[in-house]
Amino acid sequence: MMYDERKNSRKILEGWTGPGKKDGTITPFKPEHDALHIDMNKRGNIEWWYFDARLDNGYTVVVFFRAKHERTGKTGVELVIYKPTHEKIQKIYNYKRSDFTASLQQAEVKIGKNYIHVDYSNEKFPSYEIYLDEGEHGVHLNYTATVPSWMPGKGYTRFGNLGVFGWVIPLPLATVQGKIKIDGKEMNVKGMGYHDHNWLDFNPIKIIDYWMWGRMYSDNFTLIYAFIKCNKKWGNYPIKVLMLAKDGEILESTGEYELVQEDFRFNEKIKSTYPNKLIFQIHENNRVELNVQQIIDSDNLLFELNPVVRFIAKNILKLNPCYFRFFSQFKMQLNIENKSHEEEGATFHEMVILR
Repeated sequence: MMYDERKNSRKILEGWTGPGKKDGTITPFKPEHDALHIDMNKRGNIEWWYFDARLDNGYTVVVFFRAKHERTGKTGVELVIYKPTHEKIQKIYNYKRSDFTASLQQAEVKIGKNYIHVDYSNEKFPSYEIYLDEGEHGVHLNYTATVPSWMPGKGYTRFGNLGVFGWVIPLPLATVQGKIKIDGKEMNVKGMGYHDHNWLDFNPIKIIDYWMWGRMYSDNFTLIYAFIKCNKKWGNYPIKVLMLAKDGEILESTGEYELVQEDFRFNEKIKSTYPNKLIFQIHENNRVELNVQQIIDSDNLLFELNPVVRFIAKNILKLNPCYFRFFSQFKMQLNIENKSHEEEGATFHEMVILR
């Protein structure tokens, strides 16, 4: 089945400013783009703020502030800490809706005593403070942008009469410093971090087969990408997003790239396949390659659901929703203003499968 935009109920409208599926002019980022978007009293919508940090001591931290969880619909926070050994600590804390407040003007969010606070006094390079403390585990981190806030197009894609899928990146790359707490013990940390923000008017399982997402940071370049493959009902339509920045300036904001997936492998733990190599072709002279070195994390996503819904999803609907978090080596071959650049490094990236 091919995508047919004449079917208005399934018309996909990407938000690029053009020409084509790219931004000729990048839409200026405003504080309200990172504020609350959904109506909390409406059923079926979801929204979350995501932060991560790769720390100089070898730890990696991932934090979610959720207005409504993308699978359970619950309000809460989540903390994931990967030790230098890649051992994972994962904590999910659910709250009442009455414990949640969020601004409609900027990213001021509070869930219980946990919070996000933002400072836009430097409009191009904002600063964020996040605080999550749940007894034995927590973080108190300050982020300062080193790459300007960005969003692809207008920051959302519209899916017919279902509504919108919003994605904005207030912190494509930031310096991070502060504290993390593990088993009641605090440690001072610093490193680099990232923050993005998503909201949807519908359950993503209605449209998405799988998505891949990641970032690459080399000595001179920042690259962020997403590849979202819609399901058969939506004609297997691919949504592609890529941002390339150099020295704190955004060079590319586009969906016009080709992605080649190679060397597929099967993971026994979650009974799913994944590509061991990704090749991004951006224009004729720009090529980026990702090669998976290790699966840092993988799990089935049904564990978050109640037993009845889990049984229906697995045994009746035959769904196997799962995710991978990879550690990979990358190589960039870029031609910028008639100057060739070859850079390499290591990164984490993810794949989420909803089918």
